Amino acid sequence: MTGFNLLTNFIENTESLIRKSKRRRTEEASTSQSNQSRGSSTPVSGAMADKTLCEFSAPSTANIRTGPTVNTRDASFELKPALINMVQASPFCGKTHEDASAHLQHFLEICSTFTIKGVTQDAVLLRLFPFSLLGKAKQWF
Repeated sequence: MTGFNLLTNFIENTESLIRKSKRRRTEEASTSQSNQSRGSSTPVSGAMADKTLCEFSAPSTANIRTGPTVNTRDASFELKPALINMVQASPFCGKTHEDASAHLQHFLEICSTFTIKGVTQDAVLLRLFPFSLLGKAKQWF
């Protein structure tokens, strides 16, 4: 094939290419670490750099939030299904015709009818409130 020119960046020795790319990665890692210590605006964590594309695309429960974290001070408690059903009986969906204040007042009215020994009322409210939401309101929450 006459007249065929290889690209200018073609490297016949692939091992040297691998060594160069490894060297470049270590240089970039050291540069990013020094930038992180200086407060760079684009920090790259070491754990993120070690992940493969497959690991990024696989679903993980580590990034899914289930609601606000509730500090119960070593006191675990269980919400009874009947209580959850009472709260779910009148859900708030976030539609334009719904009144958020009325929903909140109704929710607090239900929650004021019971107490759980050794647990603060705020912890119960925070754990129970997501059950009173549906649709876009639950997504927003």
